[in-house]
Amino acid sequence: MPILRAPLVTLLATTLLGLGTASLPSEPHLTPAASYLPRLVARGRAPTAALLAHTPSAAGHGSYRSTGPGIRYADRFRAGSITKTFVATVVLQLAGEGALRLSDPVERFLPGLIRGHGNDGRRLTLRALLSHTSGLYDYTDDTSAHPVSAIAAIRTATAHRPMHAPGTYAYSNTNYAVLGLVVRRVTGHSYATEIRRRIITPLRLTGTSLPGARTTLPEPHGRAYTRDPAGGGLSDVTVLDPRTAGAAGELISTLADLNRFYAALLGGRLLPSAQQTALLNTEAAHGTYGLGIYPQRLSCGVTVWGHNGHIQGSYVRTAATRDGRHTLTYRIDTDTLDEADTLEPALLEAEFCAT
Repeated sequence: MPILRAPLVTLLATTLLGLGTASLPSEPHLTPAASYLPRLVARGRAPTAALLAHTPSAAGHGSYRSTGPGIRYADRFRAGSITKTFVATVVLQLAGEGALRLSDPVERFLPGLIRGHGNDGRRLTLRALLSHTSGLYDYTDDTSAHPVSAIAAIRTATAHRPMHAPGTYAYSNTNYAVLGLVVRRVTGHSYATEIRRRIITPLRLTGTSLPGARTTLPEPHGRAYTRDPAGGGLSDVTVLDPRTAGAAGELISTLADLNRFYAALLGGRLLPSAQQTALLNTEAAHGTYGLGIYPQRLSCGVTVWGHNGHIQGSYVRTAATRDGRHTLTYRIDTDTLDEADTLEPALLEAEFCAT
């Protein structure tokens, strides 16, 4: 499956070859995917790459490797569209509590907001938003607009005609901007507050946060870079305004926290049975996407579930087995990875297809 690329990096931009020795003393083994990290630097032109894998046989911190000192085990980084899985989990929990139904139209919660230019919130369900089958124009594709609120982002989107008729899969950050507002309308709290209350605190994700208007990263953190497509030079973009990303991509996290979150989610610890089934149901998106999470079938027959995050200065991908017992998160400290369509599948296959 092609790598999903949320184009938040476009909107936010104003713009070795041997393994390093970075590892933890408690590391029980060298994860199979670690041998692929240098390729992300040599062929993918990432300044630094790192990964953390947890397997049923691993203990403690799992298996960590990096290509150099640019990324450390405990570093906080921007996780981009992985935010969507957190938002989807909250929405599904609310469905399990009877506070909403996935078949509810957006109009029920946000009357009059999705209107004009062929857009109609009366025809769009929450399930369509979660599965990216609403057809709503992706506000990040309008490079003339720089919205710093969900309302502004949605108005940018509804100034354009839909990308497709409802029912066709088309990845759009606008869907999750809308869902963030739905969470507020249903709970009386922001999606950030609900994510903290329902996910971050119970799972003790001590390195995970939603920054709001904060432009800096919490300590500890490394640097984040974006590459000039013309000259190829790197610019430091560690400091940026995350409000444009919002519910579609503002999350800050760590390698360990993302592994823990997806292990809990896929392991059935965050959702009731019916909502767990809905989470992994890809029928609406014709096998491409579930509800805030997507599958990738590897050549060995294993299917992994997870999400990626692509935002200015950062690219991250988490993948896990269906039961959540084997998880892998890797990241680079830039938003561009050359040969990503071949490098990422090779890394995942090395990890999950190893015998």
